[in-house]
Amino acid sequence: MRLVFSLTALAAALAAAPAFAQDAPATPPAAAPVDTGGDSITIGAGGAYIPDYEGSDHYVLRPVPGAIGSVSGFNFTLAGNRASIDLIPNKPGPTWDFQAGPIGVVNFNRSSLKSIDDPRVRALGKRSTSIEVGGFVGIGKTGVITSEYDRLSFSVSYVKGVTGAMRSGIFSPTVNYFTPLSHKAAVGLYVSAERAERGYGRAYFDVDPAGSLASGLPVYYTRGGWKDWTAGAIGTVSLTGDLLHGFKLVAGGTYTRLLNDFGRSPIVSIAGNRSQWQGVVGLAYTF
Repeated sequence: MRLVFSLTALAAALAAAPAFAQDAPATPPAAAPVDTGGDSITIGAGGAYIPDYEGSDHYVLRPVPGAIGSVSGFNFTLAGNRASIDLIPNKPGPTWDFQAGPIGVVNFNRSSLKSIDDPRVRALGKRSTSIEVGGFVGIGKTGVITSEYDRLSFSVSYVKGVTGAMRSGIFSPTVNYFTPLSHKAAVGLYVSAERAERGYGRAYFDVDPAGSLASGLPVYYTRGGWKDWTAGAIGTVSLTGDLLHGFKLVAGGTYTRLLNDFGRSPIVSIAGNRSQWQGVVGLAYTF
């Protein structure tokens, strides 16, 4: 779980009313809305309860924006610090949906020392904000189990840092399922994993000799590999109108488990925790 993935997954819950969109940490590419053949846009904002940094055992409350929609069959998502667009237009009705498009991420992990509670991790210094760009491909099916409007999809994404602290890549497969429960309520579930290249560990999980001297944490170097897995759920209930129009209350949460060298890093195993919980509650409006 990168903070960017989790913020994305949680912010997507703000826009979940007619659509289940990406997430994560990473995170799943935009999925098709409940398709009535027309355009739909949802905007929202809420509060997210998230770790100070990836691997932390201390949590803070932060504001999270979100927007998702479909215009002329093209789906887009702006979720926290991540944006994507599906360049393959969707067809109305229960059908197969092929997805492909670009992703852009602004990674704020450890970019502010004021937001880090643990003095040992603060002593390692802040990281420059990283800009990550890449893309996704996927396939989804509408009308699977519960109705003509539920949706099951699978996608894979890859992003690479082009500026800032992280210049390596992250590969992420994701499976998600979304179903309306009525005209006013809907829920979604998803699972995802991330495989990080060596440079990601160097930026956020290594402790070099100078950092060890400053922080008291032991020297540690990570290798690339599978970094984590995440499971999450989202839900929405309309306050006015229905799932396709009006205000709604939304909420979501994720659990992430850091793996392998990433979970064994001193900033996690000594200063933090392998288990990472996140949640969000907010309001959204669909028009």
